Amino acid sequence: MSSTPSPVSGLPDELHRRLGVPDAVMVGLGSMIGAGIFASLAPAAQAAGSGLLLGLALAAAVAYCNATSSARLAALYPVSGGTYVYGRERLGEFWGYLAGWGFVVGKTASCAAMALTVGTYLWPGQAHAVAVAAVVALTAVNYTGVQKSALLTRVIVAIVLAVLAVVVVASLASSAVDTARLDIGSDATADGVLQAAGLLFFAFAGYARIATLGEEVRDPARTIPRAIPIALAVTLIAYTTVAVGVLLVLGPDGLATAGAPLADAARAAGADWLVPVVRIGAAVAALGSLLALILGVSRTTLAMARDHHLPHALAAVHPKFKVPHRAELLVGAIVAAAAATGDVRGAIGFSSFGVLAYYAIANASAWTLTRMEGRPAPIIPVLGLAGCLALAFALPLPSVISGTAVLVVGAAAYGIRRATTRQP
Repeated sequence: MSSTPSPVSGLPDELHRRLGVPDAVMVGLGSMIGAGIFASLAPAAQAAGSGLLLGLALAAAVAYCNATSSARLAALYPVSGGTYVYGRERLGEFWGYLAGWGFVVGKTASCAAMALTVGTYLWPGQAHAVAVAAVVALTAVNYTGVQKSALLTRVIVAIVLAVLAVVVVASLASSAVDTARLDIGSDATADGVLQAAGLLFFAFAGYARIATLGEEVRDPARTIPRAIPIALAVTLIAYTTVAVGVLLVLGPDGLATAGAPLADAARAAGADWLVPVVRIGAAVAALGSLLALILGVSRTTLAMARDHHLPHALAAVHPKFKVPHRAELLVGAIVAAAAATGDVRGAIGFSSFGVLAYYAIANASAWTLTRMEGRPAPIIPVLGLAGCLALAFALPLPSVISGTAVLVVGAAAYGIRRATTRQP
């Protein structure tokens, strides 16, 4: 275990620090306020019934613990890689590798899910083709520099927030509103609330993108701890407001069976004109998530390549654009292939398990910090770690099995690599 950050300054492949607090907040918002709110409410309501808002509160509480732990670690280790770096430095090489492995594989699946969401909303009959085109276009944007990505993310976040606001206003102004539908927890079970929280956590996980950009943020010790909680707070307010509005119109049972919850809420509120707006908003939201996901996965790939856990050629940084261009192209190619053949539902469950494992390691890493290193209150990483594990194993069984299998495969690959490279 090391108590000091790994030096990167002066390396020929060092990235440029260009992002301030507003840019970092927007990257986080672009990741969190995305397709999750358009897709995750229905399965969460199916799991928890009237306990949906309890599940949302639980997911937000776990996310807050994770965000606090991640912010303190990111300020101490302001380099690309996020929890891959934190786990390596605080817990040992294996745990850092396992976090990076879970993040790269799980979030690659999530990229494919977001791309397919774009295709489904824009052109259902050609969803796979549109998904591939979206991946190619956003990979090109990321390739030309992180500042352009942050600028595009600002536009996307503004559009999505406007669409969500219109849906909420239409719902609350509707004659279909019934306050009795907010009888919170009347038919909920503990297992149902936990599963709903696990599904809804998928929509909160974007603040990791801020930490993985640690090497491209100006004054990271100040910027990252400020940006992460701001992004999380804005997202929680938006999600809670939308969930309440949709519940008041559809009720838990109607929401649980809704194919497109926000569009169905607009119809129930008598605002049929809003349905195509919601469809466009969902597609734009998925594009925002996809943009930030590709950004984060490529930076973790860069960090793992620097340590030779992935091919070292992927550690190259473009001399002009100062981005990990080979990592971005590889990630884009893999995501495009997955989007051409994959399935949205399976990808989301698979990704949820991986990202919860990733944050469990982040919380364990934060627990080892000293007071001089900016340690959070000890209860924060403890609750974060316990919450991540509880939500991960409360997910649907196929997600738990596939996610566990991926971590086991990663651990085996690490062991084989260590055995074959060990010096006599």
